[in-house]
Amino acid sequence: MTDRASPIGPTTIVEPPAEDNSEWQSLLAQASGAQAPEALPLTPPSPLQALYGPLCEARRAGPFVVGHLAQSLDGRIATLCGMSRWLSGAEDLLHTHRMRAMVQAVVVGVTTVLLDDPQLTVRRCTGPNPVRVVIDPDRRLDGSQRLFRDGLAQTLLLCGADRAQEGERLANAQVVPVVRGERGLSPHEICRVLASRGLSSLLIEGGGVTVSHFLAAGALHRLQITIAPVILGSGRPAIVLPTITDLSNSLRPRTRRMIMGDDVMIECDFDV
Repeated sequence: MTDRASPIGPTTIVEPPAEDNSEWQSLLAQASGAQAPEALPLTPPSPLQALYGPLCEARRAGPFVVGHLAQSLDGRIATLCGMSRWLSGAEDLLHTHRMRAMVQAVVVGVTTVLLDDPQLTVRRCTGPNPVRVVIDPDRRLDGSQRLFRDGLAQTLLLCGADRAQEGERLANAQVVPVVRGERGLSPHEICRVLASRGLSSLLIEGGGVTVSHFLAAGALHRLQITIAPVILGSGRPAIVLPTITDLSNSLRPRTRRMIMGDDVMIECDFDV
């Protein structure tokens, strides 16, 4: 990861076509490596190509870890009690499901599962369900959550090696021991463990603490933050990093901007 200042790139207005659009199917095939990238015409690429084409290329190039959060104008992802549905609009929800379809695994922290009981499947577009990965270092989950029982996708529960044994299961999920570092489960160790299982393209979907840990560790290639035109005034923050005293120590990635209905998504590219 490189801290590199760069101006915000051109704005793309995303107007999602029908979910079975052949262009989307082609992009999915390109992302998985099943189809070679199509040569772009001289005319400007379509909104779908402009948004997902670079992501397909990045995924094909090697390990690819992207974080995604939706936040309010004042940087909150949920109320203090954890309510976050639905902060962003339909276009961002569709984008989230498309991102799930593009990667091999979607990763969330234990608090997201406790608060939202998410499915983490692909439902708003066509595409395969990713492997669902839950980070639960201290075994707080009891297996009653629906992603452990619905059987819709393979599910992994990552726990501290002192709290789990290889071969354990929690309902339909496979328990995976991860060696603890000085600050808990290291994002880099999590990526290594998942890569050893053939999962090298990851969507870190939530919550803010989990995405912040991956960002602070330098484990994200890209970070997508969708900003909804809402002011909460209180609530759970999006990104929280170690305190700095000088702006020269801030992260200044290359960025691009997408308009999604009433929302604006800023994508940060750290892999430059």
